Parts: sequence; C-alpha cells; structure tokens
Amino acid sequence: MDLDTVLRGQDGVFSRGQALACGISARALRARVIRGALVIVAPGVYRASSHRPTAWGRVVAAALWAGPGAVVDGPAAAFLHRMSVPTTAFPVVGVTVPAPARRTPPDGIRVRRRTLDAADRTERRGVAVTAPALTALETAVALTDGTTFLDRVLQRGLPFPELLAAFQRGVGAHGWARARELVVEAADRADSRAERRLVAHLRRAGLTGFVLGWPFGPWRVDVAFVAERLAVEIDGWAFHSDPARFRADRRKQNALVAAGWTVLRFTWQDVRDRPGDTVGRIRSAALR
Repeated sequence: MDLDTVLRGQDGVFSRGQALACGISARALRARVIRGALVIVAPGVYRASSHRPTAWGRVVAAALWAGPGAVVDGPAAAFLHRMSVPTTAFPVVGVTVPAPARRTPPDGIRVRRRTLDAADRTERRGVAVTAPALTALETAVALTDGTTFLDRVLQRGLPFPELLAAFQRGVGAHGWARARELVVEAADRADSRAERRLVAHLRRAGLTGFVLGWPFGPWRVDVAFVAERLAVEIDGWAFHSDPARFRADRRKQNALVAAGWTVLRFTWQDVRDRPGDTVGRIRSAALR
C-alpha cells in the first residue's frame, strides 16, 4: 500500500493503521504532526496539511475513527448515496456502531449504538454505510423539510416496499414516531389525506358552501366553491404521479380558467404545515 494513493482516494485523510501498513512508523507520524505536515482530525486519524478539508474527507475520517463494524448513517450517508443533500446538512457525521461498543466520539462525529440488520448495510466508495431505504428514512427525520426530501428520493426510484421494510426493521429506534408519519403519508398517497385535513381546516375557520369532488366536464374538482367559481386543487406526493395525471390536471386547470374560474393549487405540505396561510388564501379568493 502506498500512502500517496490512500491520500488521493480519501481527500488527504488516513488512519494510523493505514500509515503503519504503508511503512510509516508511529514516531514518524508524531514528527509530521509536530512540524505541521499532518493535522489530527480524530483520535488515530490524520489529514495531510496539503489537502484542504472536504465533506468526503470528514465522512472518511468518521468511518476510520469508528472502525470495523461501524456504518455511516443519516444525512452523511445520503451524501454518499448521492441523494441530493447539501453538505451543510451534516455538520456532524453520524455513525452507527454495534450495540456493545463503548467509545466517546470526538467533535464532529455523532455515535448511535445499535445492531443493524444485514439488509440495512451496504458500501459506497469503500465506506460502510446504511442502505438506501434506511438512509432515506433517517435523513428525512433529521432534515427540517424531510417530507420533500423523501418524496424526491421516492421519485428517483427508491421502491416504497423497501422503505416500508426498513421502517419495520427499525421500529423503536430514535425518531421513529416521525418516520412513521412519513411512511403513512407516502403509503396513503397523501392527496386524499390532505383533502380531509383541508376540509377540517375550512370548517374550523367557518368557511362553508364548498363541494367535494364537484364534476366539471370529464374531471372532478377537489374542493369547489361553485357560486364563487373558485376551484381548490390539492397535489399529493409527487412520486405517486405519472405523466398522464400531470397532463390531465393541466387540461382541467386550463378548462376551468377558460370558463371563468379561479384555480388555487396547494401541496399536501401547504395543508399540513401552513394551514393558516392556506385557508387565508382560499378565504381571500372566495371573497373576491
């Protein structure tokens, strides 16, 4: 093994074990640290000063520190799976270690102790990492807008049955109450659920006179204020949609507008997370 090759593949980060395997003694490592050629990034893990810190290097450092049996998890794992998370989503790199392990993590590393099923483990670029389904769930729980993230991952091909299986294997884990909400919303398609929530919000706000599923030509309007010629449409989880439905929705909207209707479109996130704003916009449009 050649240390320069290791440095190129790991953005300048390496472990004491890798250095010893390359023929560099512990004494030589200490000397390089003293003269500033190496920076200690975690106990037993170094970064060559000639390499700037990178997200990949931080992930490698956490994996090397955690050692065999550990896997990178959460948003850092999503980064390795190319799930479109910004590097700012993991200022701290999460690792899962076997339940019996007892190690105090240094700054920049978060440890979760549990024993993972083999189906929840995989590898990316030589680093052990949680499998895509578990990664998607844990990342969705960790992010502020986890619902949008999870919807995007499902759109890009993660099979829902795999997501459900990962959820079932992790029941009881930290954050799984939120994970359950996400899985239920995805399985329920969420648009019909959002319609039920919207109706409840409208009634609590004292808005009446609307019709659910009002027929208009070959279509149905989700929530129609017929006298006011106001159509309210709810868009569900994008991963359930297909091109045919998208085209039909646009044809319906164009026909409504041509017939003199006002059309308001809301996502299930609008209904769930911003009910006051959603109801306010509907009220304003109905009054106009």
